[in-house]
Amino acid sequence: MVKTFTRMAVAGAAVVSVLAVTASQAQAAVLDTNRTISNSHGKFTFTDDGDVFEVCDTKADGYGMTGRLQESGSNDYVLTVTDGGDAGCDKKGYNIGNLREYQMSLSWNGGGATVRSIWFNE
Repeated sequence: MVKTFTRMAVAGAAVVSVLAVTASQAQAAVLDTNRTISNSHGKFTFTDDGDVFEVCDTKADGYGMTGRLQESGSNDYVLTVTDGGDAGCDKKGYNIGNLREYQMSLSWNGGGATVRSIWFNE
């Protein structure tokens, strides 16, 4: 009888473990995949809720910032957002999905290196 109870307890613990892992994976799939890349002159942010890309020029140096979105398998950019010379940040919407990978890049319009995100999707 003790062996039967022990087996049932082990089996029950295994079921609970599987359910906990499944629930946490499902919860992770629901969470937004927001991304931000930045340098010393500004930042480029993707907000998954609404698929909005926002570029912010954080230095009043006479140059602006340009954020670009590239789709995998293409050398062209599917979205370009620039900011500079005005108050606030500039943003645009672009619907991305799970079928392709995307990469964000951020450039200071005064020169220098471009910052890139990892490839991602929703």
